[in-house]
Formats: sequence, C-alpha cells, structure tokens
Amino acid sequence: MYHLLVLVSLAVCARAGISCYGDSGQPVDWFIVYKLPKHKNLSLNDGMRYMYQDATTGGWKSGKTLMNSTEGAVGRTLQQLYRTRGNQSGNFAYILYNDQPPNGFNPTNGGHTKGIVLLDKAQGFWLVHSTPHFPPIAKEEYSWPKNGLHYGQSFLCITHGYDQFKEIGQQLRYNDIVSYDFSITQSFAQDFPDLVCAAKREHLKTAPWNRQVTLTSLGGKKFISFSKYRQFGDDLYSGWVSQALKVDLLVQFWHNSPGILQSNCTLSYHVYNVEQIAFSQKVNFSSTVDHSKWGVSNSSCPWTCIGDMNRNKKEEQRGGGTVCTSDPQVWKSFHALVFQFSDCSQ
Repeated sequence: MYHLLVLVSLAVCARAGISCYGDSGQPVDWFIVYKLPKHKNLSLNDGMRYMYQDATTGGWKSGKTLMNSTEGAVGRTLQQLYRTRGNQSGNFAYILYNDQPPNGFNPTNGGHTKGIVLLDKAQGFWLVHSTPHFPPIAKEEYSWPKNGLHYGQSFLCITHGYDQFKEIGQQLRYNDIVSYDFSITQSFAQDFPDLVCAAKREHLKTAPWNRQVTLTSLGGKKFISFSKYRQFGDDLYSGWVSQALKVDLLVQFWHNSPGILQSNCTLSYHVYNVEQIAFSQKVNFSSTVDHSKWGVSNSSCPWTCIGDMNRNKKEEQRGGGTVCTSDPQVWKSFHALVFQFSDCSQ
C-alpha cells in the first residue's frame, strides 16, 4: 500500500500545473495541516508551529517550518498565486473567500466558510481552512495574520483535475461563500459558470438547500463534499453528515461562540463534542483554544471530515460545509487526537 501511495504522489508530481505542495517541496495529491495553538511548551510558544500529513507520511509529522514561511506546505501552495501578483496574464482563475476576510469587513449574512480555489487550464487545488483574516489578497505577499497565532487551525488541500471544478463551483454556491478577491476570465467562466456565481454571491433561490457530491483528486482519491445553504436550517454534523455517512462522529470546533449545541444522541447516529485534543503528553490543549473544524467517526468505518463550520444555533442558519475521506491512516491519526469528549449525559 505504501508503494502505491508513493506512485500516486509521483504521478501528481509528473504533471506540472497548479497543485497542492507538500512539506517536501514537491506537488502532492492532498495534504492536511494542523496549526497548533500557542502552548505552555516553550518550543511551541510562537503559535506558528504545525503538524503535517499527506499520502506518504503515514500519519502526523512535525511541520518542517512555520506557518508564515513559503517553504512549508500552505505557504508554498499559495505562493503559486502570489508570485504572479494578481493574475495579470489571465492564465489561471482563483477565488479567495472568508467570512472574516483580511480587509476587516465582516459580513453578517454569508456562509461560515473559508478557503482558496486556484486552477489553470489543466488542474488546480481547493484548500479548505478555518483561519480568519487569511490569506492576503493576490496582489500582496503571502503572510500569516498577527491575530492567527493564539488558536489552533485546520487545512485540507486537494489537487483536482480541471473538470472537477464544475462540481466545486456548485459546492461553493451552497456554502454561500464571501469572496474578497477573485479573478475568473471568460475562458474559465464559460467552463465554470458556478464559480462565477459563487464569487459574485449570486444566491440560491430554490430547494434543495444542501448538496453532497463525490470529488476525485488528481491521483484518483475519493472525497465527499457536504455543502449546505442558509435555508437548510440544521446543524451540519448531527442533522446531516453523521446520518449520511451512517457513523457516530466526534466533532472538534470552536467552543467560545454563543449558542453552542450539546452532544446529540437523539438521532440514529450520534454526534459528540470534542473537549480536549492531545498530540502527545506535552502537546495537548482544550477546544477553547482550538479554532480548527473537523470530525472523525467513532467506529470501525474510518471517516474523517475537515471543514469550516461550528456547532452552534446561529450556524444552523448559515452556509458552510465539510470535506470527508474514508482513509484508514487519516482516520487513525485524527481519532488518536481525541483525548476527551462530552457524551450525551453531560
């Protein structure tokens, strides 16, 4: 299996184009980054350390650099955007979206969703993350926000072939994204009209108010994207994802917002709130200092989901989503992080 994963990564490397880049400095099919909170352990006290994994790492590895560096996975991936200073050639399309954009404007009615889409005429990536005020607009330079040091954050980057961005465009519309910088020239717009509609915030007008789709990475890996619009009117995890995947979910989210939903055992499949995360005996922290958004199945069915939504009353009425994979190694690495969760008797 390991050799197969390496071959997939090499196949992605062989096709030059817009791609997720790993900590190795090479294109990868996908990666996951977990930015650690500021920690009592002095070696982590700068708030820019991270853990990393992709198809070849066999689980979590310490990040090779810091979140503000263009030598790490996130920075190197986004450097493909910044080195062109805003797409003056028109050879690629991009959307930067964030419900807390870096320009300081905080919209009140958009989806609670954050991410980056960047593609050329062959391929591209979708990077889903949880970090407010990130990243800077394309005409600036890559940097990490000063207010992004204290809390934990999550990132999932997937490299996709060109055709997959038709589906991704539709998912972004359901997510009700707040785009703060985008460039989609006519040649891309005619292929992906939903990317344009999403970037311009053209609202959905008719049901259904949620959409599930299977996306395929450039290397052939399957992911399920769950996206809900504001009229869905229910919790993403207990009201939909856990029931669709037919698994109980342990969900990590931001516990400091008002109206937090309690663990839910009223439906066929249950959702439990993660309270404490532990990478090791020294590196452990509470959900109150972790802004990451992820869920992991509490069963032998190895589902892991990474997205941008919390579990609270207000976000039942907002767009957003999560992207899930049935990968045993990814599941093992996330399930092992759950040090404490609240059951339904608490």
